Amino acid sequence: MIPRILLASVALALLPAAAATCDGLGKLSLPDTTITTAELVSGGSFAAPGVPQPFTNLPSFCRVAATIHPSKDSDIQFEVWMPASNWNGKFFGVGNGGFAGAITYAGLASAIREGYAAASTDTGHQAPGQNASWALNHPEKIVDFGHRAIHETAVKSKAVLKVFYGEQPKRSYFSSCSNGGRQALMEAQRYPADYDGIIAGAPANYWTHLLSMAASNVQATMQDPASYIPAAKLPAIQAAALAACDTLDGAKDGIIENPAQCRFDPSVLLCKGQDSDTCLTAPQLTALRQIYGGLRDKNDKPLFPGYPMGGEAEQGGWGLWITGAEPGKALMFAFSTEFFKNMVYSNPDWDFRTFDPVRDTQTADEKFARVLNSNDPDLKRFRDRGGKLILYHGWSDAAIPAYNIIDYYRSVEQKMGPPTSFVRLYMVPGMQHCGGGSGATFFGQLGPSKTPQESNIETAVERWVEEGAAPGPIVAMKFKQGMNPASGVAKTHSLCPYPQVAQYKGSGSMDDAANFICVAK
Repeated sequence: MIPRILLASVALALLPAAAATCDGLGKLSLPDTTITTAELVSGGSFAAPGVPQPFTNLPSFCRVAATIHPSKDSDIQFEVWMPASNWNGKFFGVGNGGFAGAITYAGLASAIREGYAAASTDTGHQAPGQNASWALNHPEKIVDFGHRAIHETAVKSKAVLKVFYGEQPKRSYFSSCSNGGRQALMEAQRYPADYDGIIAGAPANYWTHLLSMAASNVQATMQDPASYIPAAKLPAIQAAALAACDTLDGAKDGIIENPAQCRFDPSVLLCKGQDSDTCLTAPQLTALRQIYGGLRDKNDKPLFPGYPMGGEAEQGGWGLWITGAEPGKALMFAFSTEFFKNMVYSNPDWDFRTFDPVRDTQTADEKFARVLNSNDPDLKRFRDRGGKLILYHGWSDAAIPAYNIIDYYRSVEQKMGPPTSFVRLYMVPGMQHCGGGSGATFFGQLGPSKTPQESNIETAVERWVEEGAAPGPIVAMKFKQGMNPASGVAKTHSLCPYPQVAQYKGSGSMDDAANFICVAK
């Protein structure tokens, strides 16, 4: 691997004198890289490839598209967008969800609106995010997806920036969620020099065990048709969980503040007579217990945590991810079966009915733990170079169990001692996967000028890196209309640095963060 400083100097040496212009970047020579586009895009709107609607309100920017070939079977496409003027001197890495397969143009557009130069990659293949057929018998493409593409994109993009602006970025940041959260932690663990500040949301960092757990849940709800839990029964499950645990924080607000304290016994839902949408049959109750209990070996030792209680029936919840509108239609069904068919066993005919929790989880680990998992607690290199890491996860996440990020945080603490000098974890009550849900779930997307500093997680990590101001509680907001700030704020809530949680003071509006205090639990 060529060091980045050497890479930049090689680029400069090979560059004709006039190539500091955007168009001239098309002649830039970088190792294992082919530049396919270098164009100056005027401000206003831009129609990105494959995106139905053009992006608007964009500044004038230099767009460079390129392909990286670190192996014979690699075809890593990436783009770097650089404001033509008023660059803030910073680089922003944009991640991917699912199995990736496309450049995240929306993230690039958001970044340059705020003055960042930004880059994103398809991670080495083109496909819908729920499709892993590209991986079948392509081990190098799996390596690209696992970690190589996101790193190579950072290195090559900074080399392009160095030429275009005449200087390296003063600071570099990465923020993403889900698979992007896995990528974020992969950068901190494996490539700690790439970024100064990293935000990892709802990370799928224990990839092999997450998708083994998903396969186990598919089996639990579909092996026997009588075990399937239809969407019509999810409201009864959530209502029973809220009845047991909603008021543990002193506030009856329809949200469980800290599901880890919830001792809800789902057996109260067992049908006493005729089956109905207000109760569960015995097979359904068994399946529900497994979903809550997580992946376990034959000795009942946990291999991966189950799902917290409290957000089962919400839009974007279990009906989308776990149980689906009907059997076989849940997103976790797609992700788990695609993983085992195309990666673990290279067998398109693999059947979830054959899944064995111990055998198949072990096989997944043996083949891909080092390539796909970013659960290494040793962050010494990242910490020692001054890196700062913020983790967050929604408690009602129906894709990746929120307990997973707590397990990772605790593993860092066990390995390195209290990590509060460079790591913060925020658990978000009532938030679904990466956003949405019944709680106050907006706490910053790119755009610090649009939200208060204390409500912006990107601002928080930058102030920590650049000013040494460690973040405390972050005020999350819920808007009156979806994710539209212009509709007005309906609710605010304090997100407390873990292990603290928000506790209602006992008076005042429960929709006002000022009436809650962070306490240790």
